[in-house]
Amino acid sequence: MKSTLLRRQFLEFFESKSHAIVNSAPIVLKDDPTLMFTNAGMNPFKSYFLGNSTPKETRVTDTQKCLRVSGKHNDLEEVGKDTYHHTMFEMLGNWSFGDYFKKEAIDWAWEFLTDVLEISKDNLYVTIFEGDKADGLQKDTEAYDLWKALVNEDKILLGDKKDNFWEMGDQGPCGPASEIHVDLRSAEEKAKIPGKDLVNRDHPQVVEIWNLVFIQYNRKADGSLESLPAKHIDTGMGFERLCMVMQGKTSNYDTDVFTPLIREIETITGATYGKTEDIDIAIRVISDHIRAVAFAIADGQLPSNTGAGYVIRRILRRAIRYGFTFLDTQTPFIYKLVDVLSKQMGEAFPELISQKNLCENVIHEEEKSFLKTLEQGLGLLDSIVNQSSSKTISGQKAFELYDTFGFPIDLTTLILSEKGYKLDQKGFEEELQKQKQRSKAAAQTSSSDWVVLKTDDQEEFIGYDYTEANVSITKYRKVTSKKEGELYQLVFNLTPFYPEGGGQVGDKGYLETPNGDTVFVIDTKKENNQIIHITKSLPKDLQKDFKAVVDVNQRQRTASNHTATHLLHQALRSILGKHVEQKGSMVHSGYLRFDFSHFSKLTQEELQAIENFVNARIKENLSFEEERNIPYAVAIDKGAIALFGEKYGDTVRFVKFGNSKELCGGTHVENTSQLWHFIIKNEASVASGIRRIEAITSDAAKEFLTKESEVLSQVKSILNQPQDILKSVESLQEENTSLKKEIEQLNVLKLKQVKTELQSQLKDINGIQFLAHQVNLDANAMKDLAFQLGGERNDLFVVLASKQNGKALLACYISKALVESKGWNAGKIIKYLGKHIQGGGGGQAFFATAGGKNPEGISQALAEAKAIVEGK
Repeated sequence: MKSTLLRRQFLEFFESKSHAIVNSAPIVLKDDPTLMFTNAGMNPFKSYFLGNSTPKETRVTDTQKCLRVSGKHNDLEEVGKDTYHHTMFEMLGNWSFGDYFKKEAIDWAWEFLTDVLEISKDNLYVTIFEGDKADGLQKDTEAYDLWKALVNEDKILLGDKKDNFWEMGDQGPCGPASEIHVDLRSAEEKAKIPGKDLVNRDHPQVVEIWNLVFIQYNRKADGSLESLPAKHIDTGMGFERLCMVMQGKTSNYDTDVFTPLIREIETITGATYGKTEDIDIAIRVISDHIRAVAFAIADGQLPSNTGAGYVIRRILRRAIRYGFTFLDTQTPFIYKLVDVLSKQMGEAFPELISQKNLCENVIHEEEKSFLKTLEQGLGLLDSIVNQSSSKTISGQKAFELYDTFGFPIDLTTLILSEKGYKLDQKGFEEELQKQKQRSKAAAQTSSSDWVVLKTDDQEEFIGYDYTEANVSITKYRKVTSKKEGELYQLVFNLTPFYPEGGGQVGDKGYLETPNGDTVFVIDTKKENNQIIHITKSLPKDLQKDFKAVVDVNQRQRTASNHTATHLLHQALRSILGKHVEQKGSMVHSGYLRFDFSHFSKLTQEELQAIENFVNARIKENLSFEEERNIPYAVAIDKGAIALFGEKYGDTVRFVKFGNSKELCGGTHVENTSQLWHFIIKNEASVASGIRRIEAITSDAAKEFLTKESEVLSQVKSILNQPQDILKSVESLQEENTSLKKEIEQLNVLKLKQVKTELQSQLKDINGIQFLAHQVNLDANAMKDLAFQLGGERNDLFVVLASKQNGKALLACYISKALVESKGWNAGKIIKYLGKHIQGGGGGQAFFATAGGKNPEGISQALAEAKAIVEGK
């Protein structure tokens, strides 16, 4: 059965059981501070399980894109080495929010597998929770009895808390689980070892395919459990594993989910899958990782050096490295797989088609960049080997190569082995653990349980209409982190505070208590559909009503910058073309950042035209128009632009300034004239095909222009108040260029003089022309001099020294013939001589340099150089 049909059959089966089919949520999470990526099918429904929002449908089914490469769920290092772990995978699920429970979940799962898909019951095993004394939980006899009505008792196995009790995290909704496993082994293998003995034993052909979670408890901060008022069903079935079962394969990678990608990799690289283990692993890694990277980019996450972007970059670089090492690919090729992937999965996930060009461009650019890094790393590794006095390379040095340049440690180990060296693996692991501990300590947080003061179905946001309101605190909790210390999170019955989201920062402000005390709100965020107000202290009497006041000055500046992003988007599409799409934004009170798709650097004329366009809209005094809670389709019909990577509900907020029409939940000014002026501060590349503009408006623009005016006045004063400032500056530039040329000519003459003088001072020591001399030259001139001298002889050993700006410089040049015949190494020699000037250095075997802070040691360094040649 083809994978496309299997996916459709699953969804249609649960649709027949009165489930609403919902689209997959983005793989990249933008409004959940607890997660980088969607790593389980339940993530989009967390707020329902927590009781923070009410679902429109109590039964839903979907196939959810998931990514498991960070945090608790991290399968990255297993991917490729076995046949069933993946970074990106699809999780088929059916969900009940306070509707049906264990009986229906179990009955329907069994019906779908055995009746619809006709999987042999003889090959299926089920597990149920055996209980846990520490939690005071008994065996899940309810699930046991339900299964007993469907399967033989010897097919029902007990599982411990690790395998059969699912938890959202350290706190929150949780419950026992019942897994369904399939035995895909041959009859001969089954006769030797019963399948029940291999369940949950990491056997590649005895695998879990479906997990039925019965959410009925809440885990509190102290570890205790309490029953939830409503019981929920959360199921997840691995789509790739189910395909393996239905297509009669023993590896996920042999199914039609992966074979088109594998065939394309074989075609591009000339490698053959299925012959050697190293090549097979590399091809599996690449075919898996391209899915993860392409889906992430299509959902709005570009590779970068921080956060989620760093994770995506790391996945892609792992794929590039495997291709480089095992498939002998020296040029970019992974980006070519996007076309195959979009054709294969574009019907189920249309974002792969709409963002295909972006995915190809970004991946291509990342490949080119990292292949250069690999080339640079190979050079640095050669340098480390050449400078090493031991056959064991320092773990600290290898870690610097890994941490600073992203050079893979397994590639370092392989190359060292080929050169007859080995790595101090223990030293490397120690450095790696130190880094992990630093990162973990910085990010570690702990939260107390929510203290509920009042029952409130759902917090109401009134910030579009009001910047202050009388509120009451419905619940609060304390959050402690090493980075920020103790903070409190407060939830109100209603709030005028805008929570961080859609690229816009959260509001700041304060709570005014009845007795006149003030509690400052330092940030506002949204988590699991709750608006959370962050403070450093609690009001003395939490039961009172309070006056919540937003910092209107900051709100106004932020609203100005947010409005400017709409006008900027309109300007870019008008001036550059309709191909421009917003790819991300960040709106602060002091500035705005706007990422967009475009194929080339903007010219000065284009930037000026964009500035002029936005400022023209500001002068037009365009009024803000909005429609709240209108159907998504209606807003699109009215011309609204839906932003890249966002997930929209059935109803949306339609925002309009003249001809600028977008779907947006942020805050805006009432009239464009409030922006005052728009100024572009910078334009640069973020990734291939993605540009970024940084700009300012309002108070920041006024401050900028004031400073510019002050600087201009100072320049005029320095130039003695010329009538034409531009002409005066151009004259100075011409004069400066002329003087530079004269200095260069003088330096050439000086170098010739010094060279002639030094040639006469060469000494013959044991058949070697030796020179150790202090000169009055900078580092570049010393290098030029050494190479000029060396270009005329093949028996030269030169050490030059210089004192520049209170510091010492050394340079060592050895003719390549001497390097080969004598075994000398300029890098090691300069490192030794550098000790006398309290410095260090390095370089190649025939030329190296060093710098130090002790010029007084120059004479001793020159003397030591002579001793080396004399063999003393």
